[in-house]
Amino acid sequence: MKATLLKEFEKHAVIDRRKVEGITGSGAYASILLHRLKKSGQIFEIERNRYTVHKDALLVASRISWPSYISIWSALRYHNLTEQIPQTIWVVTTKKRRNARLTFAGMEIIFILTSPKYFFGFEKVDLKGIEVFIADPEKSVIDSMLFRRVSVSEIFSILESNLNSIRTGRLLSYAVRTGNKAMIKRLGFLLDKLDKDYFERLKKYVYPACTPLEYNLSAKGELNAKWRIVENVRL
Repeated sequence: MKATLLKEFEKHAVIDRRKVEGITGSGAYASILLHRLKKSGQIFEIERNRYTVHKDALLVASRISWPSYISIWSALRYHNLTEQIPQTIWVVTTKKRRNARLTFAGMEIIFILTSPKYFFGFEKVDLKGIEVFIADPEKSVIDSMLFRRVSVSEIFSILESNLNSIRTGRLLSYAVRTGNKAMIKRLGFLLDKLDKDYFERLKKYVYPACTPLEYNLSAKGELNAKWRIVENVRL
């Protein structure tokens, strides 16, 4: 039975207790078996009732809560849009969790609860034979701005370094799809700085009120009248 269970574990990123009980046919025996496997180091407990044999946080992160996908810094790094090595894995999910943070394999995993409206723009990739759900390059950028987890200055650097590989049309479509006008204004301004003028496409989202470019700083700086952006940080 133990060998059968381990083979099942190897096929999946995460297995929950109910699956183990279904294989063993007994809740009591499942508890004993799980305890023995954990004690011997053959499986690892991610959180209560969820286990894996893969001691790699990136492999398991998008399978802990369902539905979900990996985004922001981890996705940016996966797509080679940044050289920074993330110390945190950000997971976007529409499922409310009791704990928004957990630590596994030396990495912190943080879950961002979002509405179904923003749950798009991800793909299934193969990592070491395991299927992982991760934001595509353009949604990685949009999520970073939408959830305000990456500074606008860093987003500008990412766009500047990767403008030839990022699909700008998809980036703009994603931004418009969110309906977040402040983010759309910021993105339009950043692209304008890179000599990509999409004002005609985005002008209906440019509302009169002034929007600070960097969301984590006070709104003090020169006003860009075109995008109604206060340049409170120098790019």
